Amino acid sequence: METLHYLWQRQRTAFVAFALAATLALFFALRFVAFAIYWSDPIHRNPDIEGWMTPGFVAHSWQVDPQVVRDALGGPFDDERHLTIDRIARETGVPKDQLIAAVRQAIADAKAAR
Repeated sequence: METLHYLWQRQRTAFVAFALAATLALFFALRFVAFAIYWSDPIHRNPDIEGWMTPGFVAHSWQVDPQVVRDALGGPFDDERHLTIDRIARETGVPKDQLIAAVRQAIADAKAAR
C-alpha cells in the first residue's frame, strides 16, 4: 500500500497512464477470450440464415469472405456495420426469403470454388 501511496504522490501521471493501459489491456484480453469461446462452439458455425443476422455475422459463421455475402445481398454495406438482412430487405424492397436464398446460393458457390 505504501508503494501505491508513493506512486500517487510522486508519479501521479505515470500511475494514471499505467492504470489506464492495464485496464485497456484487460478489456481486450477478456474480449478476445469471450470471442474465442463463442466461435469455438460448433453450434455457432453454419447456422440457419435468419433476418436478424448481419452480412458480417453470416460471413464469419459460414467462413466465407464478407464480400461474397455483400454481393449476394446486392450492394456494398460498408457504411453501416449493423445492417441486418431484415433491414436490407425493407430498404431494397426485395423479399427477405429471396435475399436469404441468394446468400445461401452465394455461400454454396464460394465453398464449391475452394
